[in-house]
Amino acid sequence: MDPTGSTGYWGLRDTAAWIDLSARGKIRMTGEDRVRLLHAMTTQNIQQMAPGTGGYTFFLNAQGRILGDAHVFCFEDALLLDTEPETRAKLYGHIDRYIIADDVTLEDATDRIATIAIEGPAAAAVLPALGAPLPEPEYTTAPWSTRTVARISSTGAGGYFVFLPAEEKAGFTAALLGAGIPEATPGDARAVRIENGLPRYGEEITERYLVQETGQLRAVNFAKGCYLGQEIVERVRSQAQIHRALHRLEIEAATPPDAGAKLTKGDAPAGEIASAAYSPALEKVVALAYVRIPFAEPGTELLAGGASARIVRERAS
Repeated sequence: MDPTGSTGYWGLRDTAAWIDLSARGKIRMTGEDRVRLLHAMTTQNIQQMAPGTGGYTFFLNAQGRILGDAHVFCFEDALLLDTEPETRAKLYGHIDRYIIADDVTLEDATDRIATIAIEGPAAAAVLPALGAPLPEPEYTTAPWSTRTVARISSTGAGGYFVFLPAEEKAGFTAALLGAGIPEATPGDARAVRIENGLPRYGEEITERYLVQETGQLRAVNFAKGCYLGQEIVERVRSQAQIHRALHRLEIEAATPPDAGAKLTKGDAPAGEIASAAYSPALEKVVALAYVRIPFAEPGTELLAGGASARIVRERAS
């Protein structure tokens, strides 16, 4: 742990930094039935997406549990799914099982498409200086020669993903470094992500949780037609009944607690830590935790081990 924070960490918080996200899965869907199939398999309204737009979505099982998530981008001839490294093979296999008589072809394009994120408050100034276009609304894309720029952020700090041929990655990252843009390490990005309250599938979001418990309702279109797991999502929505929800915490400590560490309020169990990291900017630990609803109001004081913890308002959703 670097208590003062690295150049990449401060870049993500205060200016801009780049992150190599090339390990993220890229699944390309082509064929006449691609939109219809994905629409029926995810929580997002894929049918409403026009070329150049996209969105964030969950894949659910029949019990409403979250199998994985993805950023979906719509192009004239294909859909591109950007997903976590841990769910690359899982989602590919999940989609493939539902292709029966459909005109859909899947391609795992992870190895041939690199992903470089430029994130931070000044990220919008970086790409134009390199001659790149800036898509403005969130989840929109813009072509840039052999590359595609997407308006999304992996840390909640704001920014852009650049999808580019793998053979161009070294030259592109060298140009970023030459322009004075530092590289943020995975640890830098994780700390800023938790500071901003943005959960990641595989860490804070897993098959253990229901959609509403994660708070990521941007992934769900409640007006769309039937999809796998919809019955459970709708039942929870109509009954307005969950027992826990994901919240951001600040903990008065220098050492992050382990995932699974319990939260208490007096003698009562109050929740469980999902992730935690030391924040050089705040000089304390930040965490994401599933908190029982009676204790989930912002400002509520809890205990994490022997340390004081306080629920704070989320910055990202």
